[in-house]
Amino acid sequence: MRNNAGNGGRIRDMGSADGPIGIFDSGIGGLTVLREIVKLMPREDTIYLGDTARVPYGIRSSETVIKYSLENTEFLLENEIKLLVVACNTASAISLDTLKKTTGVPVIGVLIPGAEAAVRSTANKKIGVIGTEATIRSSAYQRAIVSIDPGAEVIGVACPLFVPLVEEGWTDGEIARSVAVEYLSRLKESGIDTLVLGCTHYPMLKGTIKEVVGDGITLIDSAVETAIAVREVLETGGLQKRRNDSPARKFFVTDDPERFRKVGERFLGHGIACIEKVEIPRARQALKR
Repeated sequence: MRNNAGNGGRIRDMGSADGPIGIFDSGIGGLTVLREIVKLMPREDTIYLGDTARVPYGIRSSETVIKYSLENTEFLLENEIKLLVVACNTASAISLDTLKKTTGVPVIGVLIPGAEAAVRSTANKKIGVIGTEATIRSSAYQRAIVSIDPGAEVIGVACPLFVPLVEEGWTDGEIARSVAVEYLSRLKESGIDTLVLGCTHYPMLKGTIKEVVGDGITLIDSAVETAIAVREVLETGGLQKRRNDSPARKFFVTDDPERFRKVGERFLGHGIACIEKVEIPRARQALKR
């Protein structure tokens, strides 16, 4: 099966149903998306690429984020993936349209599934979004939610200390709770009934966040919603794995495999057998068109 990339872009073969699901992130946070995909579709093969040499993407220009995303995508396509998951909020906000136009496999980002779930969940149309400074500054979630429901009121709050807390393993206890109270008090007082966890690190803090905001506010985990979207695409496209062999789990990083292993095993809740360091080449000119 073939798919025209459109807009003068490259035409690529669609991935085989027995190909792996490809996932890339600027670093480690996208492992929460991988975890949910594996939980929902345990038979599927997966390839995860963490661009740890160039993290964070949030401080880069849009042009640079698109370039990095194209390069990551090309690497995964060379590994014959059947579906691409952009597990980075910044890349999802900036490069998703370009990737969809230039890639002949289905492409799913973390932003739209979370926005759609928030609109379905809210009763009073007051939705909170928490994320990194770059994600909140971009207003990407806000725009996505309002495009689905123009009557929605969206309040975004940046929580920059959440990422280092998660990577240090401080996801509960007094320190995590104090930081969460500082960030979330205004949102709680605003009357929201739904809160989007707009960073792939934040599901690791779900227990603490829920304790602070209370049972009256529904948490939307974009990692969970993205996994559901992946399953739907595989089912409707007839792309579920057909082989009955054990699922393959491959991990690639662009820098510091040992740190990735140390933090990543906490994200996944189990060991990582093998991590390969790779060099990501410049995207080919044909893919950039």
